Amino acid sequence: MTYLADTNILLRLKQTSHPLHLSALQGVKTLKKRSEKLYIVPQNLIEFWVVATRPVKVNGLGLSFEQATLEIEDIKHIFSLYQDTPAIYPQWERLIRKYQVMGKKSHDARLVAAMITHNIDNILTFNTDDFLRYSEIIPVDPRTIH
Repeated sequence: MTYLADTNILLRLKQTSHPLHLSALQGVKTLKKRSEKLYIVPQNLIEFWVVATRPVKVNGLGLSFEQATLEIEDIKHIFSLYQDTPAIYPQWERLIRKYQVMGKKSHDARLVAAMITHNIDNILTFNTDDFLRYSEIIPVDPRTIH
């Protein structure tokens, strides 16, 4: 099976003091032990960067440029990176029309568009409710992986 890691998984992997850190870590380790394919797309790295370099006082990680750069490199060693392709945008447009997506949910729709384009079946996320509307993919919470 194939999995796209949602950005919240990447963030929890790096936030060792977060209550969901161990769940994210265990979920990724279990999937890797099963030889499942784990992917990210550029949007994941951009979203991670935004939170990682944002100050702690405004709900960020407060990492320096250098620290955030190292974390991005580490993430790219854990997950395979699928690049953006021209096919993603039309797929995104189809999804927002089909599911009447509005506002911030448009970011999730773009992840789903990338998944469809790259033939990724599952999204590993703590926010499964955000992806339930999409019949094309399966949201999986790492806490349910054993």
